[in-house]
Amino acid sequence: MVRQLKVLVAPEIIGSRRSWRGFPGQVVLVTLAALVYFGVRMLTKGAEAAAFKNAYDLLTFESTLGLDFEAWSQAAVLDYHWVVTFFNWVYIWLHWPVIIGALLLLYHYNRHRYTLMRNAMLISGALGLLFFAFFPVAPPRFFDGFTDTVAELSTSYKYLQPPSVVNKYAAMPSFHVGWNVLAGVVLFRSTRSVPVRVFAVASPLLMSVAVVLTGNHWVIDGFVGIALAMTGLYGAHRLGWLTRRWQTSEEETATAAGDEPVVGPAGIEPATERL
Repeated sequence: MVRQLKVLVAPEIIGSRRSWRGFPGQVVLVTLAALVYFGVRMLTKGAEAAAFKNAYDLLTFESTLGLDFEAWSQAAVLDYHWVVTFFNWVYIWLHWPVIIGALLLLYHYNRHRYTLMRNAMLISGALGLLFFAFFPVAPPRFFDGFTDTVAELSTSYKYLQPPSVVNKYAAMPSFHVGWNVLAGVVLFRSTRSVPVRVFAVASPLLMSVAVVLTGNHWVIDGFVGIALAMTGLYGAHRLGWLTRRWQTSEEETATAAGDEPVVGPAGIEPATERL
């Protein structure tokens, strides 16, 4: 029972074998985490007045930094239907599909990097909930002069982001940007494949543009999302000592039983196995 819990928390301790036997447990774990995240996110919907006040404060702060280009940048592309459609699709289809796809690839090819990305998302997501609860922010699309291009010009968002689970005052931070950057960093460091590396760089860059052009986030939301994602990545790295202890224990047990030592990366150190 204890070993099963260890494998659930850190599936890489069983080595580099590409067995999917423990995958259902990961599905349950990630699904429960997602339900908690979206549940708390919905329960912490901020007050409308506070959300708009915070948004005005952010816009003032952006103005002092010269980053307040949300309005004119969206206005510049609204007359180009193909541009708007392209970035709507980026916003919708390059977020959860990319994150889930990255987790699946990493689970199959590089188990310890999978754990690293999963834990980084859990940590950063928990930090993000504090913002949603105590610093609600209204997105640009609720202000005059902005167009909600995703809602008004596309129906695809309803499938991946049903309105019933959306906290409309959770613009800060933008995990559309932060978690895409996280996925890009982990994928880039896990492979030598040029196409995968190009995608790992292009995806977060496109998403950073899409969240602004679609009117869903302020520029600074993306920076905060990246900061939280990288904080989560650091925290996930620090948790590596626990994985190393468990993996060492697994290898000692296998050796005592006369089996060949489990082969695989220790903790979160660079892996020899790549995508």
